[in-house]
Amino acid sequence: MPHKLSLDAWLARLEKLHPRAIDLGLDRVRRVSVALDLNPGFPVITVGGTNGKGSTCACLEAMLRAAGYKTGLYTSPHLLRYNERVRIAGEVSNDTDLIAAFERIDAARGETSLTYYEFGTLGAMLQFVDAEVDVAILEVGLGGRLDAVNIFDADAAIVTSVDLDHQEYLGDTREQIGFEKAGIYRAGRPAVCADPEPPASVRAHVSKLGADGWQLGKDFQLDIAGNHWTYRGRLWVLLKLPLPAMAGTYQVRNAAGAIAVLEALQNRLQVDAQAIATGLRHACVEGRFQRVGQRPELVLDVAHNPEAARALAATLAEYPVAGRTFAVIGMLADKDSAGVIAALASQIDRWFVCAPDTSRALSASALADGIRLQASGADITQCDDPVAALEMALKQAAVDDRIVAFGSFYTVAAVLNHARSRQ
Repeated sequence: MPHKLSLDAWLARLEKLHPRAIDLGLDRVRRVSVALDLNPGFPVITVGGTNGKGSTCACLEAMLRAAGYKTGLYTSPHLLRYNERVRIAGEVSNDTDLIAAFERIDAARGETSLTYYEFGTLGAMLQFVDAEVDVAILEVGLGGRLDAVNIFDADAAIVTSVDLDHQEYLGDTREQIGFEKAGIYRAGRPAVCADPEPPASVRAHVSKLGADGWQLGKDFQLDIAGNHWTYRGRLWVLLKLPLPAMAGTYQVRNAAGAIAVLEALQNRLQVDAQAIATGLRHACVEGRFQRVGQRPELVLDVAHNPEAARALAATLAEYPVAGRTFAVIGMLADKDSAGVIAALASQIDRWFVCAPDTSRALSASALADGIRLQASGADITQCDDPVAALEMALKQAAVDDRIVAFGSFYTVAAVLNHARSRQ
């Protein structure tokens, strides 16, 4: 291997190192972790679930930072740059530190083959250990039980929601998927669930493990009143909390889950009500009902499964515009496009369909056919790619209309990049 590859060259190499892009299982990555002697001495919070993981991570990071802690945050996927996946004290990792971590992993792994994601997971934890963070927040990539982050024992873990996504890996029912998500819980440790109606498999796993279950609606509750809300946990009662900076009523549920984690860990991490309120005002993550333009309004949302689409539809209804709502939609072929379209059809007046720039994309014509099946008589324009779809929508939109781009991280990233270049 040539000496001193650039970050882009490293990432290109990592994509080709392992025969499968997704290869669930902990044996290989655990073996390399042992070779690296990777034993974090700080609390680890693991965040899993179908939707709401990124927002919950952002809330935890913002609240803990407001309380004075040096945080490490690992998330995936990224929107614009790989560096976004690793944050230390609120700052994204730099190329030099990422490359140094990859070099150490490469030297330690011997004949063990790792996926791109497994390299990234180990690389994030190496950086957190080197930076001597006070706490690490790890977002599960896919599932939980067999996801690479699960080699690290969570001091507290949260499952944000359980719904249908990644069925080819996790199973076809909420019960099967719930079992995979609950695999991040540990015996005797806080096991938070922010899904108000979790499948029985989650509750059964908590009970079988002997984990300290914290269930929304039972162990912690939320009550929204106007521009404030109340959190009630086992011991904490937090009155008149500000609504989260991220738009959408569902974000209060994500915030409540994050607070429950902090309440459960209060003996190890002291976070007061002021830090929680400050965190709520500042927590944000790109691509979650993100407004990046006005007149017409441009909203970006990475919703790509039915549950996320229902949340997006509810938020569009919550924040109506005077004019029409145009959709810029591009999806992957392995996603439930019919479920996404059905959830949003009542909120969309015109559809601009495209195929995002990836081999996994659903063709624009197939997506258009799906919309016709779900929304008879829909006004549909087929475009080559997300940028072309955005430009077409902008040409036809009036100042009081709204354009919402969704369906895939790839679609949102392309629109975000182009919108910023126009500005």
